[in-house]
Amino acid sequence: MSSRRGALVAMGVTVLIWSYSWIVMKQVLRHAGPFDFAALRYAGGAVLLFAGMAVTRQAMRPPPLGPTIAIGLLQTAAFQGLGQLALMTGGAGHVALLVYAMPFWAVLIAWITLGEVPTRRQWTGVALAAIGLVCVIEPWRGLGNATSTLLALAGGLCWAGATVISKRLFQKHPVQPLSLTAWQMAFGAAALSVVALCVPQRPIDWAPAFIAGLAYSVVMASSIAWALWALVVKRLPTTVAAVSTLAVPVASVGLAWLLLDETVSPTSGLGMAFIVAGLAAVTGVGRSPGK
Repeated sequence: MSSRRGALVAMGVTVLIWSYSWIVMKQVLRHAGPFDFAALRYAGGAVLLFAGMAVTRQAMRPPPLGPTIAIGLLQTAAFQGLGQLALMTGGAGHVALLVYAMPFWAVLIAWITLGEVPTRRQWTGVALAAIGLVCVIEPWRGLGNATSTLLALAGGLCWAGATVISKRLFQKHPVQPLSLTAWQMAFGAAALSVVALCVPQRPIDWAPAFIAGLAYSVVMASSIAWALWALVVKRLPTTVAAVSTLAVPVASVGLAWLLLDETVSPTSGLGMAFIVAGLAAVTGVGRSPGK
C-alpha cells in the first residue's frame, strides 16, 4: 500500500510540474528553434540525472540497451521533437490537450502487448476520462492547425509506446527508475542534437526569459518530473499510470485561470469534472480498502 501511495504522490508532483511546463515551452520557443531547445533541455537533464546517480552511488552501467534506446528515441526524441514542432504552429493549451490523448493509446498497446486487461472499474474510468477530454478539447469548434494537430497526436502515440516498453523493461529486469531515465534521456538527447545540427533554425537568443525557461525545463520538467514518471510506471499498472497524466491538462486549465485570468467555458468545466471522476475510478481514490 505504501508503495502505491508513494507512486500516486510522485504522480501528483509530476502533474504540477508538467502542467506549467507547456506554458514555459511556448514562451521559450520565441527565443530558439524547437530542436535546439529540445536538445539543450534533455542534454542538460541527462547530465543532472547522471550527477544524481553519482551522488546516490548508483551503478552507472546502462539498462538493457535495446529497449533503453527505443525508449529514448520514442519518449525523448520523437515525443518531445514532435511536441516542439506542434507548438510552433499551435497554442500551448491546444497542443498539450492533444498530446494527452496518450493514455488511450497506452491502454490499448498495453492490453495487446503486455496482456494488461483493464478491470471493469478501470474501463469505467477510461470512458469517463475520454468523455472529459473530448469536452475540454471541444473538437466541434475545430482542431486548429491540421499540421500541429497531427504532430501532437503522433507525439502522444510515441510517448504511449515508450511507456509500455518501460513497463515491460521493469517487469523483466531489476532496473532503477533513475538509471533508466538518465540513460534513455542521454540517447534521446543525442538523437535530438543530430536533428538540431541538420535542420536550419533561428539563432538562439540568450535572453533572461530563455535562460529562465530553459532552467525550469532542465531541472524541473526534465530531470525531476521524468525520473518521477519512471517511478510511477514501475510501481503502478500501465492503465493507472497513463490515465493519471490526464490530470495535467486539467491542472493547466486551472493554472491558466488562476495566473492568467483565462476563462473556463461551461463545457470545459464539465469535461474537467468527467476527467477527475475518471481519475478517481482508475486510481481507486476514495475506495475503501479491500474493495
